[in-house]
Amino acid sequence: MYLKYFYDKSLAQASYMVGCAKTGEALIVDPARDIQQYLDAASQEGLRITHVTETHIHADFVSGSRELSAATDATIYLSDMGGENWKYGYSDDPNVILVTDGDSWLVGNIKVEVLHTPGHTPEHVSFMITDTARADKPIGVFTGDFLFVGDVGRPDLLEEAAGMIGTANKGASQQFASVDRFKQLPDYLQIWPGHGAGSACGKSLGAIPSTTLGYEKLFNPAFQFESEAGFSAWLLKDQPEAPRYFAQMKKVNKIGPELLENLPDAQQMDRAQLNDLLEHETLVVDLRNGKAFASGHVPGTVSVPASNSGFTTYIGWYVDYEQPLYFITPDENSVLEMLSKLRAIGIDNTPSYFMPEVAAHGTETLPQISAQELAERLPKNGLTVLDVRGATEYAEEHIEGAQNIAVGLLPRHLDELPKDGPIVAQCASGYRAQVAASYLRAKGLNNVVLMGEPKGKWAKALPTAVGAK
Repeated sequence: MYLKYFYDKSLAQASYMVGCAKTGEALIVDPARDIQQYLDAASQEGLRITHVTETHIHADFVSGSRELSAATDATIYLSDMGGENWKYGYSDDPNVILVTDGDSWLVGNIKVEVLHTPGHTPEHVSFMITDTARADKPIGVFTGDFLFVGDVGRPDLLEEAAGMIGTANKGASQQFASVDRFKQLPDYLQIWPGHGAGSACGKSLGAIPSTTLGYEKLFNPAFQFESEAGFSAWLLKDQPEAPRYFAQMKKVNKIGPELLENLPDAQQMDRAQLNDLLEHETLVVDLRNGKAFASGHVPGTVSVPASNSGFTTYIGWYVDYEQPLYFITPDENSVLEMLSKLRAIGIDNTPSYFMPEVAAHGTETLPQISAQELAERLPKNGLTVLDVRGATEYAEEHIEGAQNIAVGLLPRHLDELPKDGPIVAQCASGYRAQVAASYLRAKGLNNVVLMGEPKGKWAKALPTAVGAK
């Protein structure tokens, strides 16, 4: 048995290859849309990708199952659990096999057994793996977004992101039952999760790539509850804000993503065309580094530096999937990479891009204030501190009197911000604050300034104004 781990840091997303050396067959679990990595790995190991599967209808990235099957003629195995509302729209395709709890199939000598593990989503399944050439007992389980290192998948995404009212409590109940089921399985089983630290699919995911079920039974908080009520209260509390684009990913992955070869190429545009787009309030994201944007940018563009591996998550908060998105590339050689990352979260309508030179002579700078200057001005009237971190971060520690609106929720709360008097955007590192400040200024709030210094500096500069609330 051959096992290879793939990890997309920008989405904190894991996928896997399981291969049988004897027959040369391979299975890909939870593939990303960029399939070249799997094709290359299979070729290097002398394997053929013959099977593809996914644990659930993903919310945080576009699935690569259809893309990979189209390239390799692999059979796709999809969950048929969860009820009528959770059926895949392309399940009638001739290369698709639907599976339910207890079903199994072989990848050479590798047995793949389906375990229905609802909670994160109703149709969620996990895959128990047995290397039948060596053993008559399973070695591990691909748990997708059910079980992580130190956490379990949140059950409220359908309600928070997709507006499916009432699903959070039901999902928590299902998650409790799924955990209870795993309590009965052997401790020696390896656990291969679908996400690592940084994913919004849970609240405290561990950073290591795998674990054992025995270890999770001992130290994962989810396994410590005997009552469903206590488990549900813990699970639903303090979950991070659900990115707005998650609802779109559910739709795309349920219907079936468009193949990349069918998407049109993006064309380069010039400054005059950029000005015309901005006059029509089109979303244009500037992916150059933060300092370059602050020193000079085109008014109306939004700074989302691609230097942060998770930059697409922030774009996903603001993008309108019914409208085209345009971007200023960090450099000439990054265009294809930027397109690939945008398409990973379903931003396929990217007809054009701009070279960095178009923005290099921008007519506007981003006003900034230091932590020390903020400390000196804070006691005075007319200054609003806008903390754009998540609610949980804010609750742990914040500048006294700061207004908390998470960076991704700003579009919903523009009317709550003052039009007169300085608004100082701040966060933990300065990155989210820059995104927020540029977005608000693009929306006409020219009274917004950036406090881009990290938490350590503002906490030190404002010792009397920092407190846990």
